[in-house]
Amino acid sequence: MLQIPNVRLNSGYLMPQLGLGVYAPGQQDEVGQSVREALDLGIRLIDAASIYGNELEVGQAISSTSVAREELFITSKVWMDDMGYDSTMRAFEKSLHDLSLEYIDLYLIHWPKEDKRKETWKALESLHEQGVIKSIGVSNYYQKNLLELLNYAHICPAVNQIELSPFCYLPDELAFCQEQGIQVEGYAPVVRGLKKDHPVLVEIARKWAKTTYQILIRWNIEMGAVTIPKSIHRDRMIENAMVFDFALDEDDLTRLASLYDNTRVAWDPRDF
Repeated sequence: MLQIPNVRLNSGYLMPQLGLGVYAPGQQDEVGQSVREALDLGIRLIDAASIYGNELEVGQAISSTSVAREELFITSKVWMDDMGYDSTMRAFEKSLHDLSLEYIDLYLIHWPKEDKRKETWKALESLHEQGVIKSIGVSNYYQKNLLELLNYAHICPAVNQIELSPFCYLPDELAFCQEQGIQVEGYAPVVRGLKKDHPVLVEIARKWAKTTYQILIRWNIEMGAVTIPKSIHRDRMIENAMVFDFALDEDDLTRLASLYDNTRVAWDPRDF
């Protein structure tokens, strides 16, 4: 059974520092099996979203497991087309139904769509007050949007989920979240394999007898982030989680910090 440490959110709840992302275009029929594999291995954080189109499969997998509900940490997100107070409420109810849950541990605004951010956050605060969401947060928010949100929010976001790897590392964004007590959660930590053969990664991986993917995942941990590498393969899930038995040294971190080239697999939040 994998042993994964927790971080404590500003909402008071514990969140596993490593979980499973279920964004899987073209692999919907394998998502349920991957969630069951992850839960069997001891992974307890499952990162879902309505736009992924597989919350029914995720919910069926959760329902089929013997893992106690209080041990799970399930995330979902409201998509841009569903933003606004009433439509967010409806989108949340659908996700809750599809996931076969009575509450969601973390619910996020998926992207900071231009004109409905405030109404959507108010809906999340209302759902939090009702107790059907334990923690609320945002995704793909950088300082500009966070500052706007903090001006009207009654509840500080618990989490900001952003794309995070050495190749799109913006230190000021992480520092701002840390100053505000917002937990950073990094997605696409292995950049979908685009950088797996980068010579700096290869050299550091050889030094620690790890894979380049493990170095990238461990780098997220070193940044203080929660991370959610995606996989549909049991062996890869195990490999992804075997990153808590070593620590990158200062030389490694300096070299990795030099790799920024704005390589991304998703949109750049600075465009919002």
